[in-house]
Amino acid sequence: MPELRKDPVIGRWVIISTERGKRPSDLAVEAPKCRGGFCPLCPGNEDKTPPEVFSVRELDTLPDKPGWTLRVVPNKFPALVGEGDLNKRGDGIYDLMNGFGVHEVIVETPDHAATASTLTVEQFKNILLSYRLRMLELKQDKRLRYIAIFKNCGEVAGASLEHPHSQLIALPVVPKRPLEEMAGAQSYYTFKERCIYCDIIRQELLNKSRVVMENSDFVAIEPFAPRFPFETWVLPLEHRCSFETTPLEKFSALAELFSTVLKKINSALSFPPYNYMLHTAPLDSSDSAYDHWHFEIIPRLTKVAGFEWGSGFYINPTPPEDAAMYLREAYPAGSGKP
Repeated sequence: MPELRKDPVIGRWVIISTERGKRPSDLAVEAPKCRGGFCPLCPGNEDKTPPEVFSVRELDTLPDKPGWTLRVVPNKFPALVGEGDLNKRGDGIYDLMNGFGVHEVIVETPDHAATASTLTVEQFKNILLSYRLRMLELKQDKRLRYIAIFKNCGEVAGASLEHPHSQLIALPVVPKRPLEEMAGAQSYYTFKERCIYCDIIRQELLNKSRVVMENSDFVAIEPFAPRFPFETWVLPLEHRCSFETTPLEKFSALAELFSTVLKKINSALSFPPYNYMLHTAPLDSSDSAYDHWHFEIIPRLTKVAGFEWGSGFYINPTPPEDAAMYLREAYPAGSGKP
């Protein structure tokens, strides 16, 4: 029989269609298409992007020249622009302000054909460290209140360029989704005086059925009430509300676990398009007792249609316990194992 499950953080209900019970091989994954053509993110084309704001590069190489292993550049077609005043104002009952913000592209590797399965743990660590560094830099601007970091992998997932990259958008407001999560977590904390994410981690590590993998500092789980098949969360075991405050010595463990989870997803689901998003506290919430940063990975295996848009319910054909089992047993793609 299908189950209705309630997300313990924001109270959203989902339908787990246990009778449909789809295995990885039953899920329709659109094969990636090679679009080809000119790539502005490849080495040698540095003059086709705005000047870099950060890079990891070989010694004695110049900014905006070849020799880099990672670059961060302003988006050439930004959603928001980083100049001018906010100019908050009203128009009758409506509120508006100028489109101020920061939109950057993290070019993750010089290799145009690279995937999460070919990147080394050290390369993935540099990607995560670049997120941290840019967040610490941008939070000095007191006009900014929230930094969204995300990756769109594959055309179905919204990637406009094939070259491996992720993005950062710094906003002068806190978006609705983080506000919903904060409200749910704060309500739980007010009632129980504990962080709900810490409680989730404790229960999942005790139960084990939805744990994909863990190490000394981080855990990857399939959430109890996932919207999508193989939705996966990566969380720190230690309570920490803001990603950018994570100590540098923790990043090797984070990179090892996060990159292995992506390799397992690629192996189990034949390299699906996916998104991942960082959920972190607003920039002025440096010591929240109830917020707990985490990454959410969403393989793009199902489509959101009228029922989901109209009701807020999601239908997930793969129980998270099954998804966790498949991922635990999957050899990481690119590991060299059979």
